[in-house]
Amino acid sequence: MSLYQHFRPEEKVFIDQVLDWKMAVEDSYAPKLTDFLDPREQHILSAVLGKGIGWELFGGGPGNERKRALIFPEYFVPEPEDFQIALLGFAVPKFSSLTHRDVLGAIMGSGVKRSKIGDIIVAADRVQFFAAKELASYFTFHLDKVGNTGVNVAEIPLEKAMPPRETWKESSVVSSSLRLDAVLSASVNLARQKVQQMIRQGLVKVNWKQTEDCDYPLREGDVISVRGFGRIKILGSAKTKKEKWRLLIGKQK
Repeated sequence: MSLYQHFRPEEKVFIDQVLDWKMAVEDSYAPKLTDFLDPREQHILSAVLGKGIGWELFGGGPGNERKRALIFPEYFVPEPEDFQIALLGFAVPKFSSLTHRDVLGAIMGSGVKRSKIGDIIVAADRVQFFAAKELASYFTFHLDKVGNTGVNVAEIPLEKAMPPRETWKESSVVSSSLRLDAVLSASVNLARQKVQQMIRQGLVKVNWKQTEDCDYPLREGDVISVRGFGRIKILGSAKTKKEKWRLLIGKQK
């Protein structure tokens, strides 16, 4: 039975990457630290590695979504500092308002890859974000503006991290199929034609990866991100008597 048949075709590249990491650890008998992985990549990594080798995930704080993986031989006992994660933050000036998108845009605009950045936590008066340790000094010296707002970035001890701010609301919807455009139309209460336009404009991601494929097949556990509408997770599905799909979804703003 092929390992790949349990995953989507487009995930083969990442599966091969995980297998390469595993082989490198076995050959060198030394640990391998990855960049930050999204939850889908973490799931694939755990399924591919299984119990044949040591590995742990850590994102810098409890409940973090994006995490680095440390793959290691049996002799190695990992410590939090082995994950090489820095927590950085800044105060939001009075009368200013920043969003997750603003902060991520400023970071990406500086030329840093998304894989080097962990969770970004935005509160009314402050912002924190996790990053690969080697970039800490870069951000403290060079990230001085988010949008039109001047900021003063400083490194913060990991134990002072704010908890992730997540709120999910469950609801039930009926969709004609499990196609991306059909499920999204039912979930956000927009015409299917409008949803298809959003998908083709690159405003939609499935499992943290952008897709412009309107008939992308969804399944339980998939997370859909829609710009302006937050996230939608398929929690459960069942066929109705009329051959439609009743879906239990969670919405996150």
